[in-house]
Parts: sequence; C-alpha cells; structure tokens
Amino acid sequence: MRGKSPEVKSQVYNQLTHGQRALFMFRVLFDHASHSLDEFYSWISYLLAEPSTWGEVKTGLEVFQADAMLQILEEMEKFLQTRNRQGDFQSSEVTPQELADDSELFEYVNRLYINFLDISPATLKLISEFIQINPDEFVEFED
Repeated sequence: MRGKSPEVKSQVYNQLTHGQRALFMFRVLFDHASHSLDEFYSWISYLLAEPSTWGEVKTGLEVFQADAMLQILEEMEKFLQTRNRQGDFQSSEVTPQELADDSELFEYVNRLYINFLDISPATLKLISEFIQINPDEFVEFED
C-alpha cells in the first residue's frame, strides 16, 4: 500500500480480517522501526502523532498477546508524552538530530530500542504461532 492515498489505504485495511490487521500493523511498526535507533525514534513518534494508527498497532500486539513488546511501546509512549508535556505529537517536528543533541533522550530511547530488538524474535514467534493456530484469519483455502 506504499504510496497510495489515505482513502485507498483505509479501504484496503478495512477489508482485512482481524488477524490480518494485527499482522499488518505490526509489520508497519517493525519493518520501519527495527533498522536503526533513528528510525525507531522517528517511526514511534510518527505513529504516536496518528492516535488511531498507534491504537491499531497496540491492538495488534494485544491480538498476538505480545505483552513484552506492547510494554516497550507503552513505556516509549509515556516517556515521550511526559517529555512533550501536552501529550500531542507532531511528527514533523521530530528529527533524529534530537537524539544526538539530548543525552537523556538518547539513553532512554536507546535502552528501549535495544529491548525492542531483544524481544523481537519472541514477538515474531508469538505471531507465527498465532498464524499457525488461526490460519483462517490469514489465508483462504480453496478445494
């Protein structure tokens, strides 16, 4: 759905099953945020700026019972809300340079990023097991 209009994205997303939505939102997060500390910080901030999208990411993790990953994201959310004071996120204002300029921010986000990477294999395993137990949520078998 990359490069498509918000309307097209919404239309496609609404046609997905509950399991497909959960997987899709996890992949949106993981595929963008797992490559570097800067991307982790930027993508979490970007997703937080879109409350409905952020909610869907968290709901997806709940579907997979990926509690450890959800805890990392919620800790990041609380930290950024506290830093921002208003709780409103403006992703256009977030830059990776902030990590270089603010040692407290760097240390906190880096710790969560390391935890994110450490817990990712277990999260992927939970997702895999969920798909195996619930294949009808992800594929349609034809006779």
